[in-house]
Amino acid sequence: MPLGLGTIVLTDAVLVEKVLNGEDSFYRMLVERYEKQVYSLGMSFFHNPGDSEDFTQEVFVKAFRSLGQFEGRSRFSTWLYRIAYNSAINKAQRRTEYAGLAENAEAVFGLTPEEESVRAAVREAVREAVNDLPEKYRVCIDLFFFYDCSYYEISTITGDPVNTIKSHIFRAKKILREKLRDVR
Repeated sequence: MPLGLGTIVLTDAVLVEKVLNGEDSFYRMLVERYEKQVYSLGMSFFHNPGDSEDFTQEVFVKAFRSLGQFEGRSRFSTWLYRIAYNSAINKAQRRTEYAGLAENAEAVFGLTPEEESVRAAVREAVREAVNDLPEKYRVCIDLFFFYDCSYYEISTITGDPVNTIKSHIFRAKKILREKLRDVR
C-alpha cells in the first residue's frame, strides 16, 4: 500500500472492497477524495454553488447505491465521473451553455496587478473560446485537460467511441488555437 506522511493511504479498490463488505464508514474516504472534482463538474454545468453542492451529494448517493455494480474494469474515478456526467446531463436537460472548468480554477497569489490583469484577460478569453465550442467538444476538452482523463476514460464517461473522442479533442484544439491566436 502506498504510504504518505506516516499514514497508510488506502487505494480506491481497497476502499470499495471494504464498503462492499459492510464497512460503510470507508465510503467517506472516497467522498473526500473525489468531492472537489464532482463539485467542479457540477459548477461547470449549473454555475451555482448551491446547485453544485446538491448535485455532488446526489452523485455520491447514487454511487453508493450502485457500488455493487462497480466491476473494477476501470478506475473508480472513471466510474464515478461517468455517474456524475450522466447525472449532470440529465439534471441540466442537455443545456447548451456549458462553462469550462478553467473558470473555477483557484486564484494564483503573489502576482503583480499587471500580471493578474493579463492573467484574468487570458482566462476570460479562454473561457469564452471554450464556451463557444459545440457542447460535444467542450465536454471532451474539460474532461481531457481539467480532469486529466484519457481518451478511453472519456469514451467510458460519455459513451462515445474512442476515435470520436480523439476527433472531438483534435477539432476542439484546432478551433481554440485559431480563436486564441492573438491572445498572449
